[in-house]
Amino acid sequence: MSVFRLTGELRGAHLPFGASLWVVDGKITYTPPATDKVTEIAGYIYPGLLDAHTHIGMAHADTPPSDTEMLRRLRACAQQGVTAIRDSGGQRNPRVVTTAGLPKVLHCGQHIARYKRYTKHLAVEVEPADLIAEVKRQCAVSDGWIKIVADWIDRTQGDLAPLWGAELLKEAVDTAHALGKKVTVHTFAAETVPMLLAAKVDGIEHGTGMNLEQLQQARAQGVLITPTVNQISRFPEFAAAGYRFPVYQQRMLAMDKERKNHLQNLVHTDSLLLMGSDTAKDVDAPGRGLAQELCDAVANGMPNKLVMAAASYQGRKLLGFSNWEAGEPADFVVYAKDPEQDITAVLSPKLVMIDGIIVAS
Repeated sequence: MSVFRLTGELRGAHLPFGASLWVVDGKITYTPPATDKVTEIAGYIYPGLLDAHTHIGMAHADTPPSDTEMLRRLRACAQQGVTAIRDSGGQRNPRVVTTAGLPKVLHCGQHIARYKRYTKHLAVEVEPADLIAEVKRQCAVSDGWIKIVADWIDRTQGDLAPLWGAELLKEAVDTAHALGKKVTVHTFAAETVPMLLAAKVDGIEHGTGMNLEQLQQARAQGVLITPTVNQISRFPEFAAAGYRFPVYQQRMLAMDKERKNHLQNLVHTDSLLLMGSDTAKDVDAPGRGLAQELCDAVANGMPNKLVMAAASYQGRKLLGFSNWEAGEPADFVVYAKDPEQDITAVLSPKLVMIDGIIVAS
């Protein structure tokens, strides 16, 4: 039996003065163990990072990712200090391969979109008449959340446009809620936001079209927002790829110019933030992954402490993952340097533990 004592600074723990935390049989305990054989772990310790927008079970191809590929992605996440994941849309549920020592996963089912109104292969494509039936189907296979594509480029208009009417979208959200599920949505476009808030969606991914008042309303409604900073920083690339659609190009470039202002508005409105890398097979590619996402968020003006809270104890709480509760799995990441002072510390964790197993050190 391996026993550990955490002696560093435990972020988000709110422990009374003089309290100690141990790991016994892979679980957190506040009761001193009956052994002198204890390994001490020191540093700046967080209850494991949460990647709230990644795609472990998704492939940009006809064939979904294999078990081997999903395991590779999960292990790559763990090496970055990620111990919990919301798989934000994918053809397969990664939980079929998860075991002790791998990140815990919430699977959102597969994206729901309209025909030719999203990236090829990624979504279940339905027309409006079949949306509610598909929502029910995705609710049946998801782990508490489903994912709807709310807007995408409409090639007939040459610009971003909503996929669904306001009444239908509200019916879809109401249907998921009645089945005990939550709904998060992909959105870039400003004109989509009012119908999302009216429909009472639970989460917004990207959300680059949201203005200050809408962010305030989202906060009041308890909407969780995942800004995906690294991804929205690529809007100039998206604009270049859409060269046949000049109006779309102009919109994407205009949103890119407003990126830092948008992120500051998220901070000023005390938005309920999650951090997500929006990665798939590129989870460990240079310049990608959750650790890079956190660095990019700070580089774009978001405070270190807020970013780290959203990526760990605060984000975990919002999605129902454990933090430092007694009896819960010992999942945490340790840094030699303080990320609240130097965010680049997240690029090289000192130690990562999942289920009491050291998976990176």
